[in-house]
Amino acid sequence: MQVGYRSARERSVPDILLETSDHIATVTINRPERKNSFTVEMFDVLGDTLREAARDSDVRCIVLTGAGDTFSAGLDLAEAAGQMERLDRIAFTFEADRSPAIVLQEIDVPVIAAINGAAAGYAVGMAIHADMRVMARRARLIPATKRNLLPESGDTWLLPRLVGWEQAARFYFLGEDMTGEQALAAGVVSEIAEDSDATKMRAADLAAQIARMPPQAIKAAKRLMRAGRTDEYSEHVHRALLQLLPLFRTKDFAEAVAAFFEKRQPHFTGE
Repeated sequence: MQVGYRSARERSVPDILLETSDHIATVTINRPERKNSFTVEMFDVLGDTLREAARDSDVRCIVLTGAGDTFSAGLDLAEAAGQMERLDRIAFTFEADRSPAIVLQEIDVPVIAAINGAAAGYAVGMAIHADMRVMARRARLIPATKRNLLPESGDTWLLPRLVGWEQAARFYFLGEDMTGEQALAAGVVSEIAEDSDATKMRAADLAAQIARMPPQAIKAAKRLMRAGRTDEYSEHVHRALLQLLPLFRTKDFAEAVAAFFEKRQPHFTGE
């Protein structure tokens, strides 16, 4: 199933595409004629689309990517330059539950970013807020500070935790783009692929592997990983026990045990 979402700036082709198949939702930033840059309206549209995909009980993994050979150029600077008064009001009209960065931090469904080309500014945050990242070898992560902007997608919170303070400082303070090879070496991504198509294909393969796993356990594991950022150890162990106990009563646990003894692959239903 494929659904398209248009921003208030009506187009014949949707800005954000959502396609669901085989327990995988693929969300595509779809403005290739503008390097998949974001209009102001598109931020809320993307946040809403990600939440919709996560609420679908059939969806076990989300893949986030860009149309064509670019992930996203971030904010459309040409459009933003003509809307300064509107941008000034964003601090007062900001809706946290529609912010793509916050949505990516809150949803329990795993998200894979297929960084199929350049990601600049806000798009860097979209990429690194995914749970897993595959990046094209020649793609680049481009810091917003090069354009006298800040990464409001929260990547200044996450990137130092991923790569350490100094690597993050080099990225933001020196304005050094990060290539696919550098991102792999720094631990920003777990895999690189040769080109845009190969990146999307590898992300789809990983998503299919996740989709074969028991979805209740995967969502619970993501919740625990997220809570572990702030939990004390003893608190976290107790939290994990509370997440574990209901899983013993599920049909998927019974299926896992039966498959183990019958020496076959399990088939999980999410029940």
